Amino acid sequence: MELENYLQRIRYTGPVRSDLACLMAIHRHHVQSIPYEDLDVQLGRPLDLNPQRIRRKLIVERRGGWCYEMNGLLGWALSEIGFSVTRMTGGVMRSEQGDAAFGNHLVLRVDIDGEGWIADAGLGDALQEPIPLREGEHQQNGRTYTLTQLDTQTWRFANHPGRLPPTMDFINAPADEALFERTCTELQSNQESMFVQNLICFRCRADGGVDMLLGRVHADLSSGVPQKRLLRDSTEFAQVLEQVFGLQEAEIETLWQKVMARHEARFGNRPAETIDLLPS
Repeated sequence: MELENYLQRIRYTGPVRSDLACLMAIHRHHVQSIPYEDLDVQLGRPLDLNPQRIRRKLIVERRGGWCYEMNGLLGWALSEIGFSVTRMTGGVMRSEQGDAAFGNHLVLRVDIDGEGWIADAGLGDALQEPIPLREGEHQQNGRTYTLTQLDTQTWRFANHPGRLPPTMDFINAPADEALFERTCTELQSNQESMFVQNLICFRCRADGGVDMLLGRVHADLSSGVPQKRLLRDSTEFAQVLEQVFGLQEAEIETLWQKVMARHEARFGNRPAETIDLLPS
């Protein structure tokens, strides 16, 4: 029954079987239906890796989540369907931050007929469908992604130029779950964490485009040059959350005040087109 509820949540009505076509479709429907978002972190609501909590939040409460939740739910659903799924330790921006970045991201490997596929619904403006775990360039929706094997176990995913995040490294082995637990706590409690500092939402669209919300900046990432605009007040903020990202938030005024304070401290009165969309 929970799997049925998940499939309804992502609006998937096709065949349910452990083959490549189903994997592609489930992944695509997931990222187009469930937004990546960190509203709970912004509001100080504690998050963990509990799979029942994640299913309740994303399916029943119709919320989104960050990578531990997005890929946690996707991995659970794929396993329920019958896929062989491995949770792997990832590190967003390890290319710049070093090994300390490992654990800040959960990524999935799905094995079909002896070949691995990288599934990732929690990487913001990146994959809409899985790509094979194979070195080289991978084309998708007019974008080019690159996988490079760095050593016997470590791989680097390079996003399409100009997309966020630029890179993510992962270890091709079962995840260090204890590291995930520690990092999950750190990312929502450390005042220097980009998730504590920034409200971040992403949602993929069926036309291949992506909407992003960084604080009060709403950006359409469909073209090579993001189209940005500043949200004016809490009413417009609530409308974008609901109409673009499918999110309803009871504490909208509290959230808006935090967003406004962060925006003023970081950007001041700069116009929208000059604002860097890379969270910091």
